[in-house]
Amino acid sequence: MRVEIKPELLRWARKRAGRDRASLRKKFPCLESWERGETKPTFKQLEAFAKATFVPIGYLFLAEPPAERIPIPDLRIIGGEEIKNPSPDLLDVLYLCQRRQAWYRDYAKLTGEESRPFVGSLRVEDPVDRAADAMRQTLGFDLEARRACPTWTEALRQFIDQAENQGILVMVSGVVGSNNRRRLDPQEFRGFALSDDLAPLVFINGADTKAAQMFTLAHELAHLWLGKSALSDVGPASVPSHRIEQWCNRVAAEFLVPLRVLRDALPHTEPLDEVNNLARRFKVSTLVILRRILDARRISRDEFQIAYEQELEHLRSLPKSKGGDFYLAQEARASRRFVRALVVSTLEGQTLYRDAFQLLGIKKEQTFTEFGRRLRVTV
Repeated sequence: MRVEIKPELLRWARKRAGRDRASLRKKFPCLESWERGETKPTFKQLEAFAKATFVPIGYLFLAEPPAERIPIPDLRIIGGEEIKNPSPDLLDVLYLCQRRQAWYRDYAKLTGEESRPFVGSLRVEDPVDRAADAMRQTLGFDLEARRACPTWTEALRQFIDQAENQGILVMVSGVVGSNNRRRLDPQEFRGFALSDDLAPLVFINGADTKAAQMFTLAHELAHLWLGKSALSDVGPASVPSHRIEQWCNRVAAEFLVPLRVLRDALPHTEPLDEVNNLARRFKVSTLVILRRILDARRISRDEFQIAYEQELEHLRSLPKSKGGDFYLAQEARASRRFVRALVVSTLEGQTLYRDAFQLLGIKKEQTFTEFGRRLRVTV
């Protein structure tokens, strides 16, 4: 049975997914004919096309392409312009995180969790150093304890644990759900914050460099302290135009590397010679250290830009780790706090297995059972 579909909707879906006809020709040899309106696909073919282009099939039956919008404030600026036409990968990750947050909020109400007093406790008018101190005290982010971590990767893991211990759902993933073929693009976004007094959530684009993720986490946490949800594309070198992004960037930098401590640690001459040593001391990336040396006015903006680009190129050339434990990876992607709560709720019969599988991005009961075993969840 052939279905009546407007050709412009097929073209819209293909372009929305960033695909050209050539890349889809093998699977859909009649695509050009469909897009010209000369022939019509069967419903089964249309289902396959919707899946291949990551578009809800119902959209293909609309009178015209829908105007898709980011469901939270979008504070990304590239080249002085706001970014339009979000990718389906970004939208699907946002929607998934919103569903997870809504589930956890209901769970928190049911189990009597208290609201998080730090959410919305700061304003952009607050001094940056005081804001950073407030965050540090709540999270227990001690500089000396962090210095004792063997690597800054371990320091990042500890940072995430400290945030989750305060009730923040921290999700770090480089793919959509658990689909390793749908990799997220760090050039499109680095992270986002979903503010909520019971289920505050931070998502970090795990496809970004490890060096960038700690700064992104600190930046997004600053959004929670403001009580402001937002989609961000910022880093240590960013000079954002939005006032909120400027403030969050400055707070993130001060939180990770307090300026007064850095000034005492910097040598009187050649501060760039100490970048690697300072990165090891503060357990942050060399990029953050470079930004703080600039903030301390020990180098010029031009010197900073040159050093930053050189260091960024070096970090990109480093080999990326592959493989790893599937269950640990999934806990990082969905937040260990969230996964544990979901497993408990499901085993107690409060959440359907079907819903739990969808929220976790898994298909087998055996996988779910293993999550429970590893998390030592018993009912």
